Amino acid sequence: MAEKDLSADYAHAGFGNRLGFGKKPALVVIDFCNAYTTPGSPLFAGEGIDQTRADAAQLLEAARAAGILVLHTTVRYTKGGVDGGVFFRKAGPLKLFVEGADPHLQAFAPGLEPAPGEPVIAKQYASAFFGTSLASTLAAAGVDTLIIAGVSTSGCVRATGLDACQHGFIPVVVREAVGDRDPRVHEANLFDLSAKYADVIGLDEALAHLATVRP
Repeated sequence: MAEKDLSADYAHAGFGNRLGFGKKPALVVIDFCNAYTTPGSPLFAGEGIDQTRADAAQLLEAARAAGILVLHTTVRYTKGGVDGGVFFRKAGPLKLFVEGADPHLQAFAPGLEPAPGEPVIAKQYASAFFGTSLASTLAAAGVDTLIIAGVSTSGCVRATGLDACQHGFIPVVVREAVGDRDPRVHEANLFDLSAKYADVIGLDEALAHLATVRP
């Protein structure tokens, strides 16, 4: 089935309904560290990742200017990865996030470093919600919409978007601000997120909305 026919088929079946922004958004930047931007790293997310990083940084600055809650996630494992369970055993590159591994690859990518007061959530699994305080932090702040940036589209971005939906938050994935190692995987996962779980929007739309938000 051709791509345009696939889109039409999903739309005809009733998928892809637009959720729209709620009343109070927050931004989460997922795992955007040097491991994804450094050529030769097992997690290197491809030649376009520098532009993705720049677009995510622009989104981050707009969120800060709007005064909304901004959160960051990082991945950390104890030596041996016992706290990563089956996920750690399945995905070999996760060894980069073990305590004592390469500190440069673990560091946040330039322009995406957390500012003072921005929560950093350490996680061991794909979703930023699983086994973390994210849901309770968002709920306590009265957030109803979660804007999502970061890496990778098929992994932690997708899992977080799905769990945001399942926790009752409107997930908004910003297309230019998320990335993956292969564009085919990137696009397939954005298609599925848009069809079933999240709004997938362009950076310009996200920036325009944030410009209307007042602290």
